[in-house]
Amino acid sequence: MKYDCLIIDDEKMLADSTAEYFNMFGVNTAVVYDASECRDFFEDNSADLLLLDINLGDSSGFELCKELREKTQIPILFISARTSDDDKIIALNIGGDDYIQKPYSLGVLLAKVKAVLKRYGQSKAQEYSDGWLTVDFYARRVLVNGSSVKLTSLEFSLLSYLIKNENRVISKQELFENVWGDKFTGDGTLNVHIRKIREAIEREPGNPTYVITVWGDGYRFCGGKQ
Repeated sequence: MKYDCLIIDDEKMLADSTAEYFNMFGVNTAVVYDASECRDFFEDNSADLLLLDINLGDSSGFELCKELREKTQIPILFISARTSDDDKIIALNIGGDDYIQKPYSLGVLLAKVKAVLKRYGQSKAQEYSDGWLTVDFYARRVLVNGSSVKLTSLEFSLLSYLIKNENRVISKQELFENVWGDKFTGDGTLNVHIRKIREAIEREPGNPTYVITVWGDGYRFCGGKQ
């Protein structure tokens, strides 16, 4: 069966009440309570978005996220009562798309989930392909010369945004606001992600033909042609 959202949380009462609320407002939601149940779920079901708790009893949401990212690039939103900035950084670096603090407002969380599902749905059945580089926006997969390459969730979102604005110069500020959702992300962070994308997709990362730096302005995706 196909669901809009899967909640993976060992706080059963909270998980069940969140799922009940989501279902009441049209977001078809299932619940599992640990990593093993999550694996079993995906044997016969699918979901377009995951709400994943960091603490899952004897297992870790971080480890489960890394395992899931080997198979899928669907959005993963971490939910946690932990407040450490280190946890937030780890969550995003291993493939999480956002970090939501408990206790959360059901209404605010529902709005965020619907927004993510809308963005994800808009990318379904869309693909960029030029013979060397293939980007499947629905499956969130990248192929280079026929072979799958790994990008983090944030790197994929950054590449997708550039591709969908092909041949337009995108300012750093626009990328910060539309990919990170943060006006104050530093240039150094963006530069690192651009470098990693180039290392993954370019024939010659030191002489890129896809992601071009427009000095003083930002970046431009050129479809492999300068």
